[in-house]
Amino acid sequence: MDTVGSFHIGSKPRHRWGMSRIPFSRPAPSAYIWLAYSVFFFFDPIFRHSLRYWVECLAIYAVFLVMYVFLDIVEVKALKLAMLGGFVVLGIAAFPMNAGSSTFFLYAGMLLPFILESVGWIAVLVLLDFTLLVGEGLLLHLHFMDFSISAFFLVVGAVSNTWIARQKWMNKKLALAHEEIQKLAAVAERERIARDLHDVLGHTLSVIVLKAELAGRLIDRDPKRAAAEINDVETTARTALAEVREAIGGYRAKGLAAELAMAKRTLDAAGVSLVYEADALAAERILDANEETVLSLAVREAVTNIVRHAEATECRMRINITTDGFHALLVEDNGCHVITHEGNGLRGMRERVQALGGRFSLKSEQGTSLLVELPMNAAAAGPVSVPHQRVA
Repeated sequence: MDTVGSFHIGSKPRHRWGMSRIPFSRPAPSAYIWLAYSVFFFFDPIFRHSLRYWVECLAIYAVFLVMYVFLDIVEVKALKLAMLGGFVVLGIAAFPMNAGSSTFFLYAGMLLPFILESVGWIAVLVLLDFTLLVGEGLLLHLHFMDFSISAFFLVVGAVSNTWIARQKWMNKKLALAHEEIQKLAAVAERERIARDLHDVLGHTLSVIVLKAELAGRLIDRDPKRAAAEINDVETTARTALAEVREAIGGYRAKGLAAELAMAKRTLDAAGVSLVYEADALAAERILDANEETVLSLAVREAVTNIVRHAEATECRMRINITTDGFHALLVEDNGCHVITHEGNGLRGMRERVQALGGRFSLKSEQGTSLLVELPMNAAAAGPVSVPHQRVA
């Protein structure tokens, strides 16, 4: 919680003590330095040499101190404003007997900017405070110096404190905004890691399962082929471990060409033939790293779903440029699995595409058709290295 002039900015309590239903904070020792200004209240008692007058002034000052301490520790804005109003009332009541009571008006005006955020209301209330001080001084026919100096410092102090308090209010809002941004960034990072781990582990573990099953079937008929498949399982597992580390670090896509090559090997292991086409224009266009990563992960998620759920025998992929200027990736299979709802993988894919201003569509009728479209980025880093010929 921020403080200005040792008085707290804001209404969120740091501590609770005393009355259980009213939030209080611990007293700030530095706040009581400003009580030095109240020394002017004791000038009249010093020069009068009257015990009774001293007792009366000390009683008034005791009331002021109680309100001052309460103002420092209470965390409710309405109660703080009530204490400032109490300063003004105390000043009005004590001004006829002690000209030094003008300092109570001064405290009310100078502390107001630390409690109210609205400059308009501060100006109105300070003007009212100033009017009451000067008006009572004129009404009581007091010497001009008895109230003019306090009135002057009331205005100067209120203006300067308003500027200081405004800076603190802005810093408080900025700190809250930064805190909120950090929270949102943390949530976004957790979601990103969850999506990426799903994509990495889901795909790689599917490959490991397929190759392990294939090795199990071949171990009696073709031990050498089975050993090769087991070696592939080990290699894939090590690759998965590296990819998990990279995913947590923030980036793990190796490029669209590498992902397409991996897709072909995975589909071959699952007994699914791949037909891939990319027109020459699409192969020559430019993608930045984010766009290529999104397309790579889309290929990975689509292949994983085909291997796990589609029961397909054929997969078709096509990359081309649409007439309205989008990179388009189409993945189709002839499987019989009907998608009734989006899982984490498809949801993460949709979020990535939409984050880049792209379009995402999924149809599941006679087989599954996935279409990812990303707007072309003319400022991207370099061309995508993907094969543009037909591969079957």
